Amino acid sequence: MIAPGRGGHETIGVNVVGQLLTLRQVETVRLDPDRLELLYSQMGEAAADDVICRAVEELAIRLTRTEQQWRNGDWHEMARTARSLIAIADQVGMTKLARIAGDVVQAARAGDSAAVGATLFRLIRVGERSLTAIWDLQDLSG
Repeated sequence: MIAPGRGGHETIGVNVVGQLLTLRQVETVRLDPDRLELLYSQMGEAAADDVICRAVEELAIRLTRTEQQWRNGDWHEMARTARSLIAIADQVGMTKLARIAGDVVQAARAGDSAAVGATLFRLIRVGERSLTAIWDLQDLSG
């Protein structure tokens, strides 16, 4: 809708009352089977299962901590925590999660609040799906 405004300028407006747009964000996660196979061949089944269980627990804690630090405005600690996710995620074949954690670190270092928000919540979404995927894999193997 274009309407005449003050001083001869036109104003452009959109009437969105009653309309709600919901974006559903779904990302496919895939565990790196080569990384998992290497872990099991190097450590044996029992030790690898233990490493994976501890990694899942630690990743869940750090994902939560990263979001809390963002909400508190502590970007330095948030970047540190996100960086600490990278090695753990890589170890258990969550390469996409590791890559996105690196993106969060880069956005925080650049001071880009929009990029931090977007990449952080992508990290959380992919993190939750990755944890579910590896948990489901553990259920299938055990």
